[in-house]
Amino acid sequence: MTKSAKQEIGQRLLAAFREAGAAEIAPDILLDAATLLDLYGEDIRARAYVTTDPVRGEVVLRPDFTVPVVQTHMDGGAEPARYCYLGEVFRKQDHGDTRPAHPRDNEYLQAGFELFARDAEADAEIFALFHRLLQPYGLHAAMGDMDILLDAIRALPVSEARRAALLHHVWRPIRFARLLARFSAPVAPRDLADSGAPWTGLRTGPEMEARLATLAAEADLPPLSAEWTDRLTRLFAIDAPAPEALRQLRALAQDIPAIAEAVERLSSRLDQIAGRGIDPATIRFEASHGRESMEYYDGMSFAFTADRADWPPVASGGRYDALTAQLGAGRAIPAVGGIIRPGLLAELEASC
Repeated sequence: MTKSAKQEIGQRLLAAFREAGAAEIAPDILLDAATLLDLYGEDIRARAYVTTDPVRGEVVLRPDFTVPVVQTHMDGGAEPARYCYLGEVFRKQDHGDTRPAHPRDNEYLQAGFELFARDAEADAEIFALFHRLLQPYGLHAAMGDMDILLDAIRALPVSEARRAALLHHVWRPIRFARLLARFSAPVAPRDLADSGAPWTGLRTGPEMEARLATLAAEADLPPLSAEWTDRLTRLFAIDAPAPEALRQLRALAQDIPAIAEAVERLSSRLDQIAGRGIDPATIRFEASHGRESMEYYDGMSFAFTADRADWPPVASGGRYDALTAQLGAGRAIPAVGGIIRPGLLAELEASC
């Protein structure tokens, strides 16, 4: 697929975003690595291209647009604000992926729209905009809600340290499952006495001492009961057309009352989407949707996918309120946005 074909579609999307009220923005390709490392920890090195500049220090090839757009807005943007952009992003292949690198995996064009507004219908606005632009391509729409999962984890009867660990790893399903299994089993006492060996590794002595104290305290903690493990498993497994998923969530809220408020917000969002001419029954709600994306989604997430087994989503997005607080130096504003990959749309158009 030629770059000109991708750019042509990208420019069409950009024009549509501008018509929807967005101001075009062009963040730098090289980003300060410290910001991304503070947000995601060392895990970002496995997904982004990190290098060292003799003047700027560690820098990252732009893995996506959301973080630099949020930084720009939080430096002085007005409310409400809508931004759009078009440009290249760069991602490493996943570890263990033996396929030859495909251009769509490592470097690809993104067109995106970000909305900063204290508007109860912002989620529905973004979803409906993407739905309208992508409708001609026959894609499948899916939605999730990290808010529901996060509220369920916060409700677990576990220690603060265990709750924090589960919340931190919810976006890493394999690690999360291992932690949940560990916290659901009795802890065998361990001798963590000082052996006299020197500290090694990147953590400081006080950090490692605090970690050892946490591990020692775990021996006295009761395991998470099987009924709570079962409730979480049932929640994560919900995958159905949105109206049926809503029914299942309301039933599960009888056992996990902490999710009831978020479930009703989902119901209101689906009503708003229906009010924009989209049948909620055509949207698949996947409770675990968004758990393998960038960690900043903390509310609604969505994706539009094609009938291509080896393809990533053609479009994706979601709500990331907490990210604005992290980058806003004490100031925060609700935010939601999404991206479309023009290269994949170009391939779909070429195959018609």
